[in-house]
Amino acid sequence: MAPMRDETGFWMHSLGGGGARRAPLAGSIEADVAIVGAGYTGLWTAYYLKQADPSLRIVVLEREFAGFGASGRNGGWVSGFISGPPKVYARRGGRGAAAALQREMFATVDEVGRVVAAERIDADWVKGGNVAVAVGEAQAAHLRGGVAAGREWGVGEDDLRLLDAAELAARVRVAGARAGTFTPHCARVHPAKLVHGLADAVERLGVTIHEQTAVTEIAPRVARTARGDVRARWIVRATEGYTSTLHGLKRALVPMNSSMIVTEPLPAEAWAQIGWEGRETLSDGAHVYVYAQRTADDRIAIGGRGVPYRYGSRTERAGVTAPETVAALREKLHALFPATAAAPIAHAWSGVLGVPRDWCISAAADQATGIAWAGGYVGEGVATTNLAGRTLRDLVLGRRSELTALPWVGRRPAKWEPEPLRWPMIHGVYALYRQADRIETRSGRPSRLGSLVDRASGRH
Repeated sequence: MAPMRDETGFWMHSLGGGGARRAPLAGSIEADVAIVGAGYTGLWTAYYLKQADPSLRIVVLEREFAGFGASGRNGGWVSGFISGPPKVYARRGGRGAAAALQREMFATVDEVGRVVAAERIDADWVKGGNVAVAVGEAQAAHLRGGVAAGREWGVGEDDLRLLDAAELAARVRVAGARAGTFTPHCARVHPAKLVHGLADAVERLGVTIHEQTAVTEIAPRVARTARGDVRARWIVRATEGYTSTLHGLKRALVPMNSSMIVTEPLPAEAWAQIGWEGRETLSDGAHVYVYAQRTADDRIAIGGRGVPYRYGSRTERAGVTAPETVAALREKLHALFPATAAAPIAHAWSGVLGVPRDWCISAAADQATGIAWAGGYVGEGVATTNLAGRTLRDLVLGRRSELTALPWVGRRPAKWEPEPLRWPMIHGVYALYRQADRIETRSGRPSRLGSLVDRASGRH
């Protein structure tokens, strides 16, 4: 079986491949704010800045087209949970600050929904919450541990709670499921519709988006491209998984790969077996977990880690997905939902997400250089980018606010190890996680190996 190539994935394909392209930069210009990257981070930042100060001249520079990267390829989870260990955020302000960041993330889900409604963005929005399922006792123990850990950081019963087998089955019927958890702080969305709608909204506000304009270097108050330089009081780096392609930023964020498949629409008899009427987003409790959604047209889109990382932080632009990754995702889909056994796979695609060395998000603005940035979402970016946009608005405008006081602001994560150390380290971590999952499947008990890898990698 040959690798499956789908450059932009199902979400963009369903919209006709990304739509008409916007004009590239035609020469050197000046602006008040130049934003590098027309994904969620860049577009949310432009949206909130322009609303706060309509006089600002804002230019967004995009190498491909709006939503080409992770913003148009993700699993469509607007999740209210932050990435990384809360203790890392607590180092910058104590437990209360870490808890405040989590509460703001919960509120961010509703803020995204507010803008979707206000701007009349048809993004298949359903705030049904998230269900995590435990297939086997080991995964059930992981979920119980996650709930207990959340309680230590202010995540209450109304925010995240355990489900027994009957409660879980009333929401969605997963083969072999023992238990689950539920949080209301998550919404399902069509990611490409969201990013397209957001791009249209910022253009209506008067923001200029230049596509097909690759920024090669960000320097103090200038973004350099082959088509000309853009000089501005502020340059906002919103490049996430593609940050390593910029001069001097090779080790800032690792471009981690994630892959997805989506079925053709399932028949009514399959949904009668599966349930899932609430259209919650869904994941399992494995170390190498999968994530899924029931789409508006009744498909199942499911994703997970395939080839986790390419040597030298290379990024695959064609969306090629290895046959073994497609097979693994299909097998997982059929194991969770036997009613999908005959369902054809309509698309398979891959993309990159940005991962910092400590797995925690950061945002900052340097007054001396006029460079601001946010990122490191580790797959939780659909909602976190909205918080980033509002936070960068306040930082760029020089406002001190509750958002700028949150403990992710001003963080500077350590750089990743250089090659040739980075590649074997990352691949080794995921190999050990897969081994831990195999051990737990056989034994039915949590593996000590998994917790050791968590601590060694800094994920928990």
